[in-house]
Amino acid sequence: MALALRCLRPVPSLLLRPSFAMGRGLPQAPRGCPAPLLEGCRQCVQQMLLSRQLATKKAKGKGQSQAKVNISAALVEDIINLEETSEDMQAVIEALKEDFSRNLNVRTSPGALDHITVMTKDGKFPLNQLGQISQKSPQLMIVNMTSFPESTAAAAKAIRESGMNLNPEVDGTVIRVPVPKVTREHRESLAKLAKQSTNKSKEALRKVRSKSITQVKKFKNSVSEDTIRLLEKQIQQMADEAATEMDKLLAAKTKELLG
Repeated sequence: MALALRCLRPVPSLLLRPSFAMGRGLPQAPRGCPAPLLEGCRQCVQQMLLSRQLATKKAKGKGQSQAKVNISAALVEDIINLEETSEDMQAVIEALKEDFSRNLNVRTSPGALDHITVMTKDGKFPLNQLGQISQKSPQLMIVNMTSFPESTAAAAKAIRESGMNLNPEVDGTVIRVPVPKVTREHRESLAKLAKQSTNKSKEALRKVRSKSITQVKKFKNSVSEDTIRLLEKQIQQMADEAATEMDKLLAAKTKELLG
């Protein structure tokens, strides 16, 4: 018993000086301490020092926002291409911007119809490749389908289902598209469409994030758990930043549409 107490006496002073213990190694046990007991002492001290360090880190982080992860892409290029992940997320944002610009305007213009996708027996084509689009008056647009008359019905259907609140009327190979009045109801309808488009874009963003995290997890048996965890956190952080940018775009578009 006396020998055991002699072995444990140095522990409190060690805990007060973790840097000394970690830097120079643990001190030897007092003279006469048997080897098995010495090993036990060292293990206890190491465990207590580790617990103290972890507790200190948690205390410092308590009440503070988590530090942002910023892993060098070059260091993990054998695991995942973070630059490619970032580009894929940015592509989703750019697609949302383009959708807002083309399809969600208070006043419908001929340019808004250009890229409506028409499903034909030969495949999908933008409307402006099948018909000639023009504006006859502020209240009426015309789509002339003379070049592809067989696609007139499909084009009218695509316009109707474009989400722009348009009700085309077919007259032979000509499609008349009345421009809706700018009413409060129309503005609110566009704002609702903007919200729906943003939700779809966020779903696409989640797919990019999930794909990247799945790629990282393939290496869980060849790299450390800490590396996997940091990469997952980095990817989630990138996705969160992209989602925040989408929310800002939606807020600005909603303000523009509702006036």
